[in-house]
Amino acid sequence: MNVLGLHLLLELKDCNPVLLNDLDYIREAMHLTARKVGAHVVGESFHHFSPQGVTGILAIAESHISIHTWPEYGYAAADIFACGSSFEPKEAAELLAEQLESKDPDITEIQRGMVPTTAVS
Repeated sequence: MNVLGLHLLLELKDCNPVLLNDLDYIREAMHLTARKVGAHVVGESFHHFSPQGVTGILAIAESHISIHTWPEYGYAAADIFACGSSFEPKEAAELLAEQLESKDPDITEIQRGMVPTTAVS
């Protein structure tokens, strides 16, 4: 069986709450992560909530990188879904956790698209 993609679910606990509430910082952290691992950004959408919190997604040619933050809890939920082998999603997850100063990151890996070794015609 081949796997079409790897989906990482990030539980980023004990993050810097100031960073989690800064839309510009979150956007740049996600773009920097994508650049450093060689992902190809094709679109984005970000929003700052009132009174606090940020949600954002980078559409990448390989799939997506997304985040939702709760500054009041020092917590961010993020995910990285990568199809193919053009970059290492675990490296991206570690970079994003580091940039948000998470002292307690937890990363769950899910293999997506288990398919037979031969394609259906």
